[in-house]
Parts: sequence; C-alpha cells; structure tokens
Amino acid sequence: MTDQLAPRPLDQPHPDRLPIDTPDRATILAAHTRALHDAAAGYVDPRSGLFVLTSQFLADRGYCCDRGCRHCPYVL
Repeated sequence: MTDQLAPRPLDQPHPDRLPIDTPDRATILAAHTRALHDAAAGYVDPRSGLFVLTSQFLADRGYCCDRGCRHCPYVL
C-alpha cells in the first residue's frame, strides 16, 4: 500500500489501468473529466454501467487500496 501520488495529472490514468486502445476511451475520459470538474466522487462507466471513482476522490482518501482502481492516482 502506498500513500505517494504518482507524478502525473489527476486527469491522466496510468496506461495499465486504461490502455490507449480501450474501446470508448475518449468517452470514459470525458466522463471522468466531468466528474472531476463537478467535484463528484465518481461517474457511471459508459460501457459497463458500473460506478467508477475519480482520481481526486481516491487521492483525497490518502492511500492506494490495491484493488486496481481505473483512476488510481498512486500507480506509478
């Protein structure tokens, strides 16, 4: 478990968590950006319908839970 944020902007997920070739990647990133702008805890994933936590919510929590979150701000 780590509590050090990765050296990248919160709107940029690690490529292992949201690969460049992910279908609907642009739509997913747009939903994440809207949620960040609205200071929401997360957004509904446009592909699966599941609730996904934002990087800001995860950063505010203060540590990585090691559950593979899509927008984990701690993954280097």
